[in-house]
Amino acid sequence: VFAMNGFLRVATGLDIGLSTKCIAIPKEMGMCHKIGYSEMRLPNLMGHTSMAEVILKSTTWQHLVHTDCHPHVRTFLCSLFAPICLDTFIHPCRSMCVAVRDSCAPVLLCHGHPWPASLDCDRFPGDEDMCLAPLTKDYKYLHKVLPKPTCQTCPTVEEFFTHKRVLEVFCDSNFAVKVKLSKKRTAFEDQEYNIECQVEFITQGSLLPYETQSMIQQWLLINEKCIERMSPTHRPMVYLLVGNIEEGIILVKQVYRWQRKDSQLTLATQKWRYHKCL
Repeated sequence: VFAMNGFLRVATGLDIGLSTKCIAIPKEMGMCHKIGYSEMRLPNLMGHTSMAEVILKSTTWQHLVHTDCHPHVRTFLCSLFAPICLDTFIHPCRSMCVAVRDSCAPVLLCHGHPWPASLDCDRFPGDEDMCLAPLTKDYKYLHKVLPKPTCQTCPTVEEFFTHKRVLEVFCDSNFAVKVKLSKKRTAFEDQEYNIECQVEFITQGSLLPYETQSMIQQWLLINEKCIERMSPTHRPMVYLLVGNIEEGIILVKQVYRWQRKDSQLTLATQKWRYHKCL
């Protein structure tokens, strides 16, 4: 069963004719795997005529997909870069483009890139035509809406502190997450990062530890400039990220460098279980 059929609007589509061919989605396009189909049309809806061009252009978007800036970002991008093999091309609806753009453009801007003209939402059909539409408004009531990370000024990395000062900061915070960062080289980009998160404590009652871990990973991907500052070498580095959740937004306000020889953070996290805030 075509996994996206719930998105489709009923109307007439554009006849493809004999000018395109079906090709298996290549392994290099990881963002378009497990989306409900395994073959794509070439040329695609971005006008790419060779698989080499598709791979090259699509890999620049994989980082945005990993930030999870919108629930439909993968669906939207893959419908353009790797359109499903049907008798007609099925474009994303204008409403889907607008929804993804409004959530993801700030993330692109955080990385120094504006929303590209090639993805101008006016080029896509209205919802009354055959197109991929966003899920219904009921979606947000069926799925837990988690606080979102945002682009922010990088907190300074604290290297000298006492456990008492750290406990004071904990008292004013919702979460503390221990993060291990290490650089890795990829075939298409100069560098990416391995991110391992472990929740040290959480006081935001409605959130679970794995949800907090996931949100911190998103925060790091969105605020990649902060990772660059925290990981100057390829040697793994460990940090404690402490912050608040305010009006549905995750804000990291303190970053502590966690060094093996330094017992102050270990002491603070141990004492936290019994600590009474003033």
